[in-house]
Amino acid sequence: MKILVTGAGGQLGTEVCTYLRSLKYMVVGATRRELDITKFKKVHTFIMQEKPDYVINCAALTDVAGCEKKIRDAYLINAVGPQNLASVCMDSNAVLVHISSDYVFDGKKSTPYLEFDHVNPLSIYGKSKLAGEQMIQVLCPRHYIIRTSWLYGLDGKNFVKKVLDLARENKEIRIVNDQRGTPTYTKDLAAVLEYLINTGAYGTYHVSNSGECTWYEFASKIVELFQLETTVKPISSSELDDYVKRPVYSVLRNYLLELTGDKIMRPWFEALQDYVGEWKKLDR
Repeated sequence: MKILVTGAGGQLGTEVCTYLRSLKYMVVGATRRELDITKFKKVHTFIMQEKPDYVINCAALTDVAGCEKKIRDAYLINAVGPQNLASVCMDSNAVLVHISSDYVFDGKKSTPYLEFDHVNPLSIYGKSKLAGEQMIQVLCPRHYIIRTSWLYGLDGKNFVKKVLDLARENKEIRIVNDQRGTPTYTKDLAAVLEYLINTGAYGTYHVSNSGECTWYEFASKIVELFQLETTVKPISSSELDDYVKRPVYSVLRNYLLELTGDKIMRPWFEALQDYVGEWKKLDR
């Protein structure tokens, strides 16, 4: 089985490549410099030459605030890119695996979102990610759309690293306590991607670690596990200078995994404990 991973230089792409190679898959990792998914001809040429059985799209513009300022870039990368991949995958008979987001929901529920719930994104980021989903659904029947949330890993930028940087420089850090979601370890997500592509059960799946917390609760657990002498202070979103509309509640329930298989995601705090252990092994 040959697998092409786009966005291979990013946080998730790096993890997916590492994980799949550890299982002896033939993996072609393409960074943005090697494959710009917004260029149809380049996508067509690359995929037709490599002839992958699967394409896992980890390329995305994930800077939520940045998307509001760079609307064109957001739609090019998050919508047109997946459209290009879907078109070429359809022609080449490759299966497309696409990473989407909890931001396709508006956060007005008070219980975890199911794959069957109505989507209603609030931000440009969420709208562009939903557009990417829709392009794939129309153009490429053999697909997996994977919605996930609050990703963190050993590579790239993420909330855990942000908290560590803030905690090392400040005796007190202020974190919002009125947005709820689920932190998801990239290693756990990569394992489920590998599981799903071997099922042949195409469709849209929610894949996040189980449980839920606020950003404040997440930050507090990070500080605790890293044994940092920093106070974490809860604040409301209104206290931040943030013009982006974000879902207040974006917890995902992995309902299709529950219904169709035995792949149950572990609690987010257990995954975070393992992450801290891996971090310390690297002596960072």
